[in-house]
Amino acid sequence: MSVLPLAEIAALLPARGALIGLDLGTKTIGVAVSDPDRRVAAPVETIMRKRFAVDAQRILALAAERRAAAYVLGLPVNMDGSEGPRAQATRAFARNLEKLTALPIALWDERLSTAAVERALIAADLSRAKRKAVIDQHAAAYILQGALDRLAKDAPRT
Repeated sequence: MSVLPLAEIAALLPARGALIGLDLGTKTIGVAVSDPDRRVAAPVETIMRKRFAVDAQRILALAAERRAAAYVLGLPVNMDGSEGPRAQATRAFARNLEKLTALPIALWDERLSTAAVERALIAADLSRAKRKAVIDQHAAAYILQGALDRLAKDAPRT
């Protein structure tokens, strides 16, 4: 399977099946999952990064548990649309993950996702410690929800 932009992955997806959303940070990986009908994204967990093999094993296990149809990775694009070192690291992670799974992997622009989630968690009056514990998985859910909304918008009307 290939690592593709979200628009190109839609044709590869079965009619139903959860999507796994990932927010890749340098120290953590936020994980979210959609419902099988791909309407709503929910945070699942935060993986503390170790080595790629260990991190990938946990991600693959979550995908198997949820019977996932694909992965959506947040691509940290700069505000001007260019890609820096973090985007390159995400692409490298996606290429390495691709070698371990038959599921398609989509990249989705995640500009400002963490900032938006941080504002929402502050508005919900979560303490700094509680925000730190959940921000990555909520950012993954935010990224995945954006992708789900785009897939629904682009889906052919019946």
